[in-house]
Order: sequence, then structure tokens, then C-alpha cells
Amino acid sequence: MGNARILAFYITICCVAFIISKIIISVLLYLRWCKKRLVFQDKISGGKMVIFKSSVMRSLTSEAFLKKTMKLSTKDIIGSGGYGTVYKLIINDNISFAVKKLNRDCVERDRGFERELESMSDIKHRNIVPLHGYYTAPQFNLLIYELMPNGSLDALLHGKSGNRKPLDWPTRYKISLGSARGLAYLHHDCIPHIIHRDIKSSNILLDQNMEPRVSDFGLATLMDPDQTHVSTIVAGTFGYLAPEYIDTGRATEKGDVYSFGVLLLELLTGKRPTDETFIEEGTKLVTWVRAVRESKREEYAIDDGLACSPMEEVKQAFDIALRCLEPDPSQRPTMSEVVKMLEQIKSNKESFNA
Repeated sequence: MGNARILAFYITICCVAFIISKIIISVLLYLRWCKKRLVFQDKISGGKMVIFKSSVMRSLTSEAFLKKTMKLSTKDIIGSGGYGTVYKLIINDNISFAVKKLNRDCVERDRGFERELESMSDIKHRNIVPLHGYYTAPQFNLLIYELMPNGSLDALLHGKSGNRKPLDWPTRYKISLGSARGLAYLHHDCIPHIIHRDIKSSNILLDQNMEPRVSDFGLATLMDPDQTHVSTIVAGTFGYLAPEYIDTGRATEKGDVYSFGVLLLELLTGKRPTDETFIEEGTKLVTWVRAVRESKREEYAIDDGLACSPMEEVKQAFDIALRCLEPDPSQRPTMSEVVKMLEQIKSNKESFNA
């Protein structure tokens, strides 16, 4: 009897010690996370500036940064979208940022702003645009990103002639694979998972090495791992939206997969989903490519810049795009499977050469 009591006492002590150690570890991890996450929260000019620990902005005062921001004008604009205007902000010869200004003119924009912060603040991935900090005030909000020197994929493919760059097959392959990896990270490695809801060429930015970065999380939706969908107001960009999302308003990861399929076709054909020729003919990019593929005339659909590319690899990319565009969402691959299929394109070639 006495031994049983002693054993029960030791078990109780061990359980209490285990629980206390877990609490201490949790507190230490939380404090470490807070220290890593935030340099300061500074109330200035009626607003609040937040800068993240890893940011190059920590060497700047909030007042100095805001003062330079207020001097931005139309000549500094490098992009615009449904949730605001993006400006290039040059601090000095070595430091520059992309500043996204969101006008607080409706509740939905405020939600988009908070959603983008929630989605972006902890993400660290080579194919996601880094968020350095933000400023919030009654009149407007600011998001402060790393500046991507090669701009957007949309500008390179479809912009003014002076902004366009010839994109060869290795570069387009690199952009497609990197974009897929960024999306796969959002879908599978983030907790909660993140559905982007606005994958398109203007939201794929390119760094100095032409490495793609997924950007603009203004429409991002968070989804717990046990959820199959999130019901939302239908939003996004015409031509990229999955048909079932338009019909039901249910945002899913497979909707992002569909949008990626359209993006991949855009890379292969050099045509926008809303190209004027498609509108005039009463069709769209996806339908047109399907018809060309069925008649085995892929060469007719390929962008002129890919004329001398390895056709077998390009055809494999077409196959992957069309799998992403299956009308039935359950028949589409996941983004992690898309990454594997894209990687297989080059591994097949390497195996053949070996």
C-alpha cells in the first residue's frame, strides 16, 4: 500500500513537472516569436507603423520613412490593382521598396488589408514576396514590400514594347516551377492553409535573378486543415477564375490550381486569358488551347519566343496546364503534385541524356 502511494506521488510529480515545462517552453517560444516578428509599433501622424524584425527598414526611423512616402506621386507608380496602387520608394542608392497604398474607402478593403497582413507577416519562402512592415491610419493603409527589380510577369509578357523582355524556355520553365512552389507552400506548409484567390501574371513578380515571387494577398483566404472550402464573395480576375468558384462562391485550393493552369498557358502561348481575339471569336484561352491540343497542333499555340525550344518539354507543360484546368475540381492535381510534375520535365531529360 505504501509503495503504491509512493509510486502515485512520483507519477503526480512527473506529470506536474511535464506540464510546467511545456508551459515554460510555450512562453519562451511565444516571446521568441514576438521578438522575431516585431521591431516596433510606433504611433505617428495619427497612425501606427509596424516593422518586422528581419526587415532592412529597422535602420530607418518611422518618421523619416513616412515623410518620404508622403512625397510619392504618379511618376513613382509601378503597378495598380483592385486593392490599391503600388509605388517605387527609393530611400538611397542601396535601399528601395515597393509601397502599396490602400485607400480605406470601404469595409471590404479594410478586410483585404488585414487579411494580407495576417497572411504575409510570418511567411518566409523564396517564391513569396517578403513583407517588411505596414502603416495603418484612418485615411489609408500602407504595405511595405521588397522591391522586385524585374517587375511583373504581366509587364514582361504583355506590357509596352520598352518593358517587354524576350523570355526563353528555361526562363519560362523557371517561372512556372517557382510560382508552383510558392503556391504549394501556401496550400500545404502554412497553418492555417492559405488560398490566394487571385493568381495571375500581374501577381507574379520577378527578382534580379528572374526568380518568381507570388504577391498580392489582398484576397487571400485562410483555411484550417480540416476544411474543404471557405464560402466567400466571388472575387478575383476574369479569365483566371475556376468555373465552380464562380457558380458557388466556395473558395478551395483547387480553385488556385485552376488559376495556375491558366497562368501556365499564358506562359506557353504569350496570350492573356482576356485577349481581344478570344473575345471577338466568342471563346477564351482555355477553350482555344484545348481545341488546338485535341487536333495535335500545339505548335500553333506556342508563343513565337519558344519557336526553338525543346518541343517535348513544352508539350509536357501543356499537359500539366490542362490537368490543372480539368472541369471537375476533384480531377485536378494538388499544387504539390503540380510541382513534382514540373520537376519531372527536367528529370526525364536528364535521365535520357545519362
